[in-house]
Amino acid sequence: MKLERTIPSEALRPFIDAFLIIESDNGAVNRVLPDSALVMTFRLRGNVTMLDGAERSSLPFAVISGLRKTSRTVCYAPGTANLLVLFREGGAAAFLREPVHELFGQSLGLDMLISPGELGRIEEQLSEAVTHSERIRRIEAFLLSRLHAAHPDRLVEEAIQQIKTAKGDINIRKLLAPLSLSLDPFEKRFRRVTGTSPKQFSSIIRLRNLISHHTGDESLTSLAHAAGYFDQSHFIKDFKSFTGQTPGHFFAHKDWW
Repeated sequence: MKLERTIPSEALRPFIDAFLIIESDNGAVNRVLPDSALVMTFRLRGNVTMLDGAERSSLPFAVISGLRKTSRTVCYAPGTANLLVLFREGGAAAFLREPVHELFGQSLGLDMLISPGELGRIEEQLSEAVTHSERIRRIEAFLLSRLHAAHPDRLVEEAIQQIKTAKGDINIRKLLAPLSLSLDPFEKRFRRVTGTSPKQFSSIIRLRNLISHHTGDESLTSLAHAAGYFDQSHFIKDFKSFTGQTPGHFFAHKDWW
């Protein structure tokens, strides 16, 4: 599998982390873990199938995936190529009229959010493009045409940074202390921008950080304690819900992103 990562233009950089081209000549199967930002996918060629629990579905030409709390398995047929828009945390809200939290746990065809005519034009433009750079330019133009916010929500952006700095191990009420906002309106604002609650977002950050920093040298107990888990059964329950596997099995099989 070949991955090609491209940084977006300056106008889109506050909202989008990168564009990612995924090409699979021989086919591949990957477990995709929950992450802290939305993803928009355009299928350039081939077929992609998603396994979500017992459900199997073929993904349409264009899909937007909301945040989620469980993993899913993505199967790439041989000869498949996809262009992914990797939003920053809270970035997708600047392009969508619909509340982002309504996408939680879902992967929706983009035809549910934009007109068939507009989607058809994008598909035609991508099929006519010769290079990946040209395809990315076409998607950038599409996104810029839908951008309705001058900059990300500063308050939510600050809260996100505090959660990430704390590696997800943070008390939400303490986080609010310097932000001059009570809990209920903050949670509604945070959910509207990021697509989930501060608590769920912190859980995603905590488990992603735990997984990315696992070297194999430390015990799982030490790893759990470092992430703020002091109840082993609670850690295993959260981990299995997040990855679909026990910690031992998960780290023994490197089939995840």
